[in-house]
Amino acid sequence: MSQVRLARAAVFLPEGRERAAEIAAHSGLPEAVVATKLGIVQKRRAPADLHPSEMAVRAARLCLDSVDPDSVDVIVWTGSEYKDHVVWTAAIHVQRLLGCRRAFAFDLSARCSTGILGLKLAADLLAANPSYRRILLCGGHRTGDLVDYTDRATRFLYNLADGGSAMLVERGDGDGDGDGGNALLDAKIITDGDFSEDVVLPAGGTKTPVRARPDPASTFLRVPDPEGMKGRLDKVSLDNFLDVIRGAAGGRKIGYLALLHMKRSAHDGIVDALELAPERALYLDHYGHFGSPDQVLSLGLAEQRGLLSPGDVVVFASAGLGYMWAAMSFTWQRPTFSPAALAALR
Repeated sequence: MSQVRLARAAVFLPEGRERAAEIAAHSGLPEAVVATKLGIVQKRRAPADLHPSEMAVRAARLCLDSVDPDSVDVIVWTGSEYKDHVVWTAAIHVQRLLGCRRAFAFDLSARCSTGILGLKLAADLLAANPSYRRILLCGGHRTGDLVDYTDRATRFLYNLADGGSAMLVERGDGDGDGDGGNALLDAKIITDGDFSEDVVLPAGGTKTPVRARPDPASTFLRVPDPEGMKGRLDKVSLDNFLDVIRGAAGGRKIGYLALLHMKRSAHDGIVDALELAPERALYLDHYGHFGSPDQVLSLGLAEQRGLLSPGDVVVFASAGLGYMWAAMSFTWQRPTFSPAALAALR
């Protein structure tokens, strides 16, 4: 009987680093608050000429090392909506650069939960289409460009960072290549439209077209009602996180939780509520919040540090602005990061 599994994974981390002291200088917050409360010791930043599609390609090449490009059936962009161009399908550009001539490609969007939604979509596509064998999920992010450190209302976004990720999901048919565990298990997703306009990029859409020459301040992420958003989010966020994580685990003991980067108190609140040891959910305070690559990076760090054992249930969990809380689990049996991909986690 075939299974759908997470076969390979990789991340691309740009060399640039923005440290707590720099963020403190720009924002006026004390450096200790940035490093400890916001949990940003440093974060990765890409140079101006390194765009999201290229970061996705670099991660994908690490992920597909020794894999025939023609064996990939579908490519799904799981990166940022803020990409090289507006009104543009990044996945098709990535397909060309990777040489995946047989695949078809499309973009997916669920903000920071896109990677988890992509895993569920890939599992469903493989289950529904016996002719498909491999689906590549990949994307790039440079949402660090969208942060205005002078706007205290968006301080929860100060962690936005740059990078790329890739995951290869495949059908295992017991032929010695496609089997070997890492079977995808369950997913659970919650969306709540009450938050749909709480964080917006004012310029660039039909309400404020680019041709209208908008105020430069409107080219950063903004929170129109910060107190209202906080009050509503505080009532539901922890419960929704726990709901999707437990739903994805399906009653199984969680061996490792690959969680997005958030402020330290929120991270610890989730880990404590699940009664997990700290090493069962690494905190990404030296990387920042990339968006959907967070879970892939966390998994790679766990593999690099030898924190996983065969049979462990790994749960990916995230929340995307809008709001979407999402989680998906799989049974870890063998590393998803190749030696080259692990070497990139520097």
